[in-house]
Amino acid sequence: QVHLVESGGGAVQSGGSLSLSCTFSGRSFSMYAMGWLRQAPGKEREFVAAINWNGGDTYYADSVKPRFTISRDNAKNMVYLQINSLRPEDTDVYYCAAECEGVPKAQLDQDSKYDYWGQGTKVAVSS
Repeated sequence: QVHLVESGGGAVQSGGSLSLSCTFSGRSFSMYAMGWLRQAPGKEREFVAAINWNGGDTYYADSVKPRFTISRDNAKNMVYLQINSLRPEDTDVYYCAAECEGVPKAQLDQDSKYDYWGQGTKVAVSS
């Protein structure tokens, strides 16, 4: 069983930066594509970014380019999301997710494609 734990969220002012982290455990990390998705209360979960198994390919929602950067360290079983130039509309709970079936990159924006989820970390951006 895969276990994901996010960290790094918090309250920041508009224009600031945050670095979110996700710790993966339970299986072989390099077998999984990883994604970050976010959700505000009462809204549907929204895709943010994804990265393939070795970090060689990334995929972003248009709404977060170029402010967000996803990366991974397979030696540490970690995936990261660097968020710059934060805006109030970035206020959400950010979830880390793992996908093991090798779906095409274009499908990683669908939350139904992910097999495992973390509990989320809250990001609150004030204007």
